Amino acid sequence: MTSKSSGFTLIELLVVVAILGIIAAIGIVSYNGYVSSAKKRSAENVMQQISLGQTEYYSDNGFYYRNNSTGTSCNPTSTTSSAIETNLLGGTDSITSEMGYELCVALDATNYKVFAKENGGNCEITMTALGAFVRTNC
Repeated sequence: MTSKSSGFTLIELLVVVAILGIIAAIGIVSYNGYVSSAKKRSAENVMQQISLGQTEYYSDNGFYYRNNSTGTSCNPTSTTSSAIETNLLGGTDSITSEMGYELCVALDATNYKVFAKENGGNCEITMTALGAFVRTNC
């Protein structure tokens, strides 16, 4: 005489847990991609705001704002980001830690470039005065 037990076998439970794990892993990878993409777009939007600020700064002072004293590039830090907020963005808190990027502005012979570097990452974004973006390691 065999008795029938109600419930799930260990194999059935393991299969269900494995399927849920696979679905969760796919979801996490997709979510992280969306977050990274949103941060990159946020940095690019702030860079375009900086370009507008540069236009006003040039109108007021006759020259473009820059974080560096010499050279055609700069190293984005929290200090340079704060200076940009003060001098070009009217003191607004546009460059936040949630954005995940630091920014700086450098000058070449005639125009400026805006640089953004991902905090703790390799992504670097450069925007020319004409609004062209160059993304490296993104």
